[in-house]
Amino acid sequence: MRGFTTVRDLGGPSFGIKQAIDEGAILGPRIFPAGGFISQTGGHGDFRLPNEVPRGVAGHLSYSEIIGAAVIADGEAEVLRGAREMLRRGASQLKLMAGGGVASNYDPLDVSQFTQAEMCAAVEAAENWGTYVTVHAYTPRAIRTAVAAGVRCIEHGQLIDEDTVALLAEKDIWWCLQPFLDDEDAVPLPPANRAKFLQMVAGTDAAYRLAVKHKVKVAFGTDTLFDAKLASRQGAQLVKLTRWFTPVEVLQQATIRNAELLAMSGPRNPYPGRLGVVAEGALADLVLVDGDPVADISLIARPDEAFTAIIKGGQLVKGPNSY
Repeated sequence: MRGFTTVRDLGGPSFGIKQAIDEGAILGPRIFPAGGFISQTGGHGDFRLPNEVPRGVAGHLSYSEIIGAAVIADGEAEVLRGAREMLRRGASQLKLMAGGGVASNYDPLDVSQFTQAEMCAAVEAAENWGTYVTVHAYTPRAIRTAVAAGVRCIEHGQLIDEDTVALLAEKDIWWCLQPFLDDEDAVPLPPANRAKFLQMVAGTDAAYRLAVKHKVKVAFGTDTLFDAKLASRQGAQLVKLTRWFTPVEVLQQATIRNAELLAMSGPRNPYPGRLGVVAEGALADLVLVDGDPVADISLIARPDEAFTAIIKGGQLVKGPNSY
């Protein structure tokens, strides 16, 4: 209902809701799922409680692993097994945690996670299935290790340096950035995690400016969590990109550019057909806006009033006589 007819889910048990949407049981966007994010012990995807350590205590996996939110893997063999397991379940791409994170409790923001060899195992598994690996990473070391391993997309990257941005451009790597700022859309966090958040958002402006300077392929992402109200702010976050891009570039980033990134799933694309364009033979997704979003990009932040019709796959999902 906010105009996003297709999303890429990069970590969590989304296979069930994807199936329900695809079968028409519930209304929702197409989902390109990664399944459980793959993390090392003590990495950004390790959300185990104290009673769940050591791993496999009493023969049981942790709760996050059981529900399919995470795969904790150490060493090439375990990473390979985890990657293959997610591909078996229907992942359209794989997600690895390559560095420290804000929301996790055990890993400082500056740490690098997984060795190059471990990441290579996941990359090879993905390539065998015709798809790619993307990684959560903020720092130059984590990003460079991932690129050396053959990863094709970086998520976040706010603490990057200019030499590493130039490397992304040289290697034709996608960069999925989010306009993280300490503003009304800041995720609510405990004090220790908020300190990491402030460290991360301090790099947002420089990251976008370097991406523009070096002409890196930039995708739009949100990564909103922990607050149901923030889930309705995708459009508002998209509008924030006018701090670095023109309104036309912003709209292109959320449509044709993101569609190009989705297409990297190749034969693992769960929805064959062209996205992000208005063309014969493409998937018929359209948003009818009451106004000109190029002249007034703030319309995108007010979908309830500004979007008079939304069409997904030729079906009218919002508008007169929609189902």
